[in-house]
Amino acid sequence: MISQTSTAADEAIARPIRMANLFWVALALAAMGAVIARGNLWLLNFTHVLAGVLWTGIDLFMGFVVGPILRAVPLPVRRAIICRLMPKMLFLMPTLAIITGTAGYALADRLGFLKAAYPAFWWVVAALVIIGVLTVQGLGLLLPTNLIVYFELRKPIPDLARIGRLMRRYVRGVALQGALQIAILLVMARFVTGL
Repeated sequence: MISQTSTAADEAIARPIRMANLFWVALALAAMGAVIARGNLWLLNFTHVLAGVLWTGIDLFMGFVVGPILRAVPLPVRRAIICRLMPKMLFLMPTLAIITGTAGYALADRLGFLKAAYPAFWWVVAALVIIGVLTVQGLGLLLPTNLIVYFELRKPIPDLARIGRLMRRYVRGVALQGALQIAILLVMARFVTGL
């Protein structure tokens, strides 16, 4: 039984990132582009809300549910989970973030929010700043950290001290992401009820 578990974990660790998944990313971005070009407000709103709900929900679930569970399991189990999860998340989360922000901006433009008068325009500024920080932090800090940890865990003997340093910085980033995800929900609730 132990050898089967060890073999399954080794297979999970050996799996590379499949660049063929870029096809699905391109398909999703093309669909978003078609929705924006079509100009149907309902469809544009649906795209923005669906991508936003998925992005926020997965982000909060990973940060507040999966993260604490992973910290509590033994390293071989953590390695196997991360090495199976990361190749999927690598493509999913940036795509959702890009679709949410881009569709949201197009929707705000079509609904006239970008031309709102002050002080209502401050809600627009808040939304743009929050989505900007979420996207830059996600693509510029969290994604590279995930990749570094993923590649380190795939090594036969991972540098646990390096992973520990990276994960301390990562946890602070995830906490900020969670707070900003809640903040953007509050701002979006304001948009829905009218500026």
